[in-house]
Amino acid sequence: MKVQIINIGDELLIGQVVNTNASWMAEELNKINVKVTRVSVVGDIGEDISKELSFAMEWADVVLVTGGLGPTKDDITKQVLARYFGVGMVEHTETLERVVGYFRKKGIPMPEVNRGQAQVLDGCQVVVNEVGTAPCMIMRRDGKMVVSMPGVPFEMKWLMTNRILPLLSEKSAGNGIYHKTVGVFGIPESQLAEMIAEWEDSLPECIRLAYLPKAGIVRLRLSAFGEDRNKLEKIVEERLVGLRALVGDSIFTENDESLSEAVGRKLKSMGATVATAESCTAGLIAHRIVETPGASEWLKGGTVAYSNEAKMSELDVPESMIAEYGAVSAEVAREMAIGAMQAYHSDWAIATTGISGPGGGSDAKPVGLVYIAVVNRRCDVMVHDYCYVTTREQHQERTANQALFNLYKMMK
Repeated sequence: MKVQIINIGDELLIGQVVNTNASWMAEELNKINVKVTRVSVVGDIGEDISKELSFAMEWADVVLVTGGLGPTKDDITKQVLARYFGVGMVEHTETLERVVGYFRKKGIPMPEVNRGQAQVLDGCQVVVNEVGTAPCMIMRRDGKMVVSMPGVPFEMKWLMTNRILPLLSEKSAGNGIYHKTVGVFGIPESQLAEMIAEWEDSLPECIRLAYLPKAGIVRLRLSAFGEDRNKLEKIVEERLVGLRALVGDSIFTENDESLSEAVGRKLKSMGATVATAESCTAGLIAHRIVETPGASEWLKGGTVAYSNEAKMSELDVPESMIAEYGAVSAEVAREMAIGAMQAYHSDWAIATTGISGPGGGSDAKPVGLVYIAVVNRRCDVMVHDYCYVTTREQHQERTANQALFNLYKMMK
């Protein structure tokens, strides 16, 4: 079964609103073995919507449309669909009652324009939207199906979860999709491709490999397609043995986790805690850690010690050490980590100090230089220097990721 998603709205095209609907829908559809083969975004222009719909109906079995069902003049999806299917509009009694009831509960008169939300395509299957006023409509032609839903994310998600996904799950019986995402750190994409070239070439036709790089991390997604999901899973797991043999030390997850999620999982399994001391990353490492629900179990606290004074007063870095080695040095990074571990009574601590740029460098310490320290209660210390010649934002991102990976690797 081939599915196309069409998201409608000028706000999506101009970047005013991020199109989170498409990614969420695709992820949920894959969970029920439904493959999304195309996603498109169209503005609030009738001709453009009609053209995209016509194109989708030529090859897709199911077309999922979101947006353009509101009461205002720029919401034109229903009118376009009515012309495409050659039908008129009728008033849906249950939807009208819901719209009237919505305004009654608020104690305000219903604008006449909202009555139009109860208008649906003649002959369509109406799916009542229990968390909003715009109904979902399902149209069928030549064995194909078009589903029109509101673009408001929480309304779309309710309709998909409770009505549309169960329907499509029945239609997708016999299909199989299995995804496995492996996180690899510290190997550039091109170098990684060379390392695993023979392994990649040996993958069976049912498996596709995708490289997804970002800030020092390459996510390798293996997608297997067939009729038996259990068989596909077995084939993928067998192939992973060869991948581990090639890049095993650089793999931090095989569960499609973020690096911070993998670190949190490891800390939780050990019953251990961590603290952070950040200069150039300015709290980004701590922020990454707390993005994972339950992080209060393993993050004790963090300090942003940007100035020399803060390093001395908050983390007990000796003034003489900063004077001798400089704030950006292995010695200071180590003392910052030890200071954070002692201040927060944690089992582990991470520290960063560096020059993110664009200025502030010298011949001895160029822009991009950073020192990362990881320490623990057993007096194990890991301090490494790196140089990321990139933008300020990317320097901070790469440093935060490297620090988290160093902690993950040291905990093994």
